[in-house]
Amino acid sequence: MYKPMKPYIARRSVLQGAAALAGAGALSAFPAWGQQANKKIVLSTWGGDYSHLLTKHITAKVMAPAGWEVVNDEATVAQRKSKLLAEKRLPKGTSDVSALTATDIAEMRGADVLEKLDLSRLKNAKNIIKTFSIADSPYLSPHIYSGKVVLYNPKLIKDVPTGMDALWDPKNQGKVGVVDIQHVYTTMAAALVAGGKTGDFEKAKKALLDLKKLKPLIYPSNETLAQALKTEEVGLCIMWKARAVQWQDAGINIKIVAPKEGLITYVSGFGVPKNAPNKDGSYAFLDAALEPIVQEGFAADMGYNPVVGNAKVPPELKGRIGFTAEEEKLFVNPDLDFLAARAGELKDFWDKQFKTA
Repeated sequence: MYKPMKPYIARRSVLQGAAALAGAGALSAFPAWGQQANKKIVLSTWGGDYSHLLTKHITAKVMAPAGWEVVNDEATVAQRKSKLLAEKRLPKGTSDVSALTATDIAEMRGADVLEKLDLSRLKNAKNIIKTFSIADSPYLSPHIYSGKVVLYNPKLIKDVPTGMDALWDPKNQGKVGVVDIQHVYTTMAAALVAGGKTGDFEKAKKALLDLKKLKPLIYPSNETLAQALKTEEVGLCIMWKARAVQWQDAGINIKIVAPKEGLITYVSGFGVPKNAPNKDGSYAFLDAALEPIVQEGFAADMGYNPVVGNAKVPPELKGRIGFTAEEEKLFVNPDLDFLAARAGELKDFWDKQFKTA
C-alpha cells in the first residue's frame, strides 16, 4: 500500500515548534546560529614563570573579566618559531598570539608569517614609550623591557668590571659563564666589545673565538647560570638587569654594572600570526598586555620595566630595575635587519665553531 512521504521539516521549524510549545522563554535557550562570539584564543608562549605571570596579570585581571578564555600553549621559542613556519601555508594556524622577543620578530618578519599590526585596534598604543614604538617595528607589540648588564661576584672578581670586555680579560679565565640560549645577544655583545655595532658579524666572530680560548663555561639556560653563580662556580657574566635583580633577591652575591660598550636592549612582546584564527582576540590580548595594572604587575613580580608611560612603579623598585638618564644614553637596539637576514648563519657559527671543544 502506498504511504505518502512525510514532509521534510527543517531544523529551524523544529526549534520554532518546540519554542511555541514550551513558551517564549525556551527559545532563548537556543543561541542564534553563527552569531555566538568566539571568545577563546590560544597564546603561544614560553613556559615557567613567564607563562604563570601572563595568566596572573593579563588573563585573570583583564581578559577573563571581559569574557575571554586564554589557553597557554607552552614551548621553547625555537619550537614555536618552527611551528609558525610549518603552519605558514595553512588558511588557519593554531595560535592567535605569539610571545616573542624583538630579535625573534626580525626572523619571523623575514619569513612573512606575522601580521603588520593595526594601531587603531589598540587603545593603549598611544601610551607606549617612544623608544619602543610599534610604528617603528609594526610587527611587535612590546610588553616588557630590560637591558644587558655585567654581573660579577665581588668575592671572585677583584677588579670591578667597567664593561663586557671583562669577560675577555685573562685574569678572569675560569670564572666566566655564558648562556647557550642567549647566543644572539652574546654575539651582539662580542661585536660591541670588538668596537663594532650589533650587526658587525665578522668582528663578533673574531671576538667570540678569542673568548673561546679562555674556556668560558657554557650553560644551557638562564636558570642553570643562576645556579652556577649561586654555588660560585662562576663569578662573571652578562645578563638582563631584570634577571639580576631577581637573583639578588634570591640571595645570590652579585653586583650590577652598566657596560661602557653599550646596554643592549631586550624587548619582549607579542606578534600576531597572519593566519591567526581569532584576530579580534589577538588584538584584545595585545591591548590588555599594555594596561597599566598589567605592566605594574610584571615590574613587581619579574623585574622588567613597563613599556607604557602611564604605568606607576614605586620609586624604590624603579631604582632597582630601571636605568638612570646616563645609562639610558648607553641603550643600543639590536640590528633587526641583520638578524632577519643572517640569524641562521649566526646560530650555525655559534654551534659549530664557538661551542665546540
